[in-house]
Amino acid sequence: MKRLVLILLVQLVFTATAMANGNPVAGKEKSQACVACHTETGMSAVPTFPNIAGQYQDYLYHSLKSYKSGERNNPIMSGIVAGLSDQDMKDLAAYYASKDGLFSIGLPK
Repeated sequence: MKRLVLILLVQLVFTATAMANGNPVAGKEKSQACVACHTETGMSAVPTFPNIAGQYQDYLYHSLKSYKSGERNNPIMSGIVAGLSDQDMKDLAAYYASKDGLFSIGLPK
């Protein structure tokens, strides 16, 4: 019985972790507002917009949350994230984290 409980707990932890990470496919579908500045690849063509491709998923997620809460102040980003749910932000973070960033194409960050 103890073994069954342990197996169920481990499975629950892995399921919760997978759900918390977001869905990159759903993130791509939700990225229409992002591509105007960051492009579909996440590698901005304009130096004033950051490259977000290949960034850590947690960093991207917490950045979006910080814009939404007002902790980070950027009028453009604040307006974009205002309508996003927590799951939307997780999905977007998963999508852009899955993209190839500067390190993967051999350029210094």
